Amino acid sequence: MSLSLSSNAISIQPTKREALRARFSSQFISPVQVSSSTRAFSVSHVSSPSFFKFSRERLDPITASPASAAEAAPSSFRNKTPKDVNVLVVGSTGYIGKFVVTELVNRGFNVIAVARERSGIRGRNSKDETLNELKGANVCFSDVTNLETLEKSVEGLGCDVDVVVSCLASRSGGVKDSWKIDYEATRNSLLAGRKFGAAHFVLLSAICVQKPLLEFQRAKLKFEAELMKGAEEDDKFTYSIVRPTAFFKSLGGQVELVKDGKPFVMFGDGKLCACKPISEQDLASFIADCVLSEDKINQVLPIGGPGKALTPLEQGEILFRLLGKEPKFLKVPIEIMDFAIGVLDFLVKIFPGLEDAAEFGKIGRYYAAESMLILDPKTGEYSSDKTPSYGKDTLEEFFEKVLREGMAGQELGEQTIF
Repeated sequence: MSLSLSSNAISIQPTKREALRARFSSQFISPVQVSSSTRAFSVSHVSSPSFFKFSRERLDPITASPASAAEAAPSSFRNKTPKDVNVLVVGSTGYIGKFVVTELVNRGFNVIAVARERSGIRGRNSKDETLNELKGANVCFSDVTNLETLEKSVEGLGCDVDVVVSCLASRSGGVKDSWKIDYEATRNSLLAGRKFGAAHFVLLSAICVQKPLLEFQRAKLKFEAELMKGAEEDDKFTYSIVRPTAFFKSLGGQVELVKDGKPFVMFGDGKLCACKPISEQDLASFIADCVLSEDKINQVLPIGGPGKALTPLEQGEILFRLLGKEPKFLKVPIEIMDFAIGVLDFLVKIFPGLEDAAEFGKIGRYYAAESMLILDPKTGEYSSDKTPSYGKDTLEEFFEKVLREGMAGQELGEQTIF
């Protein structure tokens, strides 16, 4: 089916799936007029998802069903104007997802934003808050962790999908949550999208998967591999894998502490790692570029922000300069984290419930010592020069804004280390 959006209505032209759409619409779809440009689709949940054992080898590879392959949309969607391209966004209420939805809407795409009925950190946002946050998009309340529910949600929309953009990511980085979201839910989004015609999949991944020592990295890599395989087996299907460096938010946790006179905490000499941080807006713009840009087809795309790579020491120096204060650093030996991780790994053998605590320790250790830059496989060293830059927003500008306005809207939530 084709979907035509206006400020007041959705006009759907019938196709051979009209009968199916009519059957599902009476059971699952309840239009809610929120504003002249925002519509919501509320989908009743079917059976709860069964408990997944997230063995990294146990889950079957992604393959399109015969119906999916037959109905896959040709790549000619790239020849359409944005208003004629239907983009399904999953992870739409996440930190980056919100900006991606806004960017796509501003570019004129027909955006369908999939969201939970309770979104945000620990589900604190109501439906009305989510609708307000995703203005301009067609909001579909569903469950990406349940393939049957998600497919019925997309079926009920009554339109084909051209492109899927996934901004899904585990909020905690815990072992089971990583496999449930970074692999299983993302996989569900691919299967549901392809079943209803998606010819392109844009994946928000992470540059740190180059050196996979953590569960969420392994989960992301498993999905990346299966996404690539899907494109190899179907020449009408393509992908773009975006691997950004550090986000501004992840580097802003100490701004208000330093402003209040506390020292800037760093590991070792503050030069153990570096990154080319990118703003949420610049990253959203790059992801939106991937929807139609043919030069980004079937590629892994590492991306950083403008300027040179910055170490924690240099980040602290920028902050103290903006505050007009004498630099005051607290240097923490990295060995402290190694000791803590060793203790937790031992305790996990006795108390399996500590599995996530041990993983969180490893995540902290990884970000304290590993650079978010391109890893040269020949030398085993990170390279700032080989890490592409994009956008115009700088970390210094972000620090200035946080010093003026605080971290409102930039909360780290479950990802907080400091």
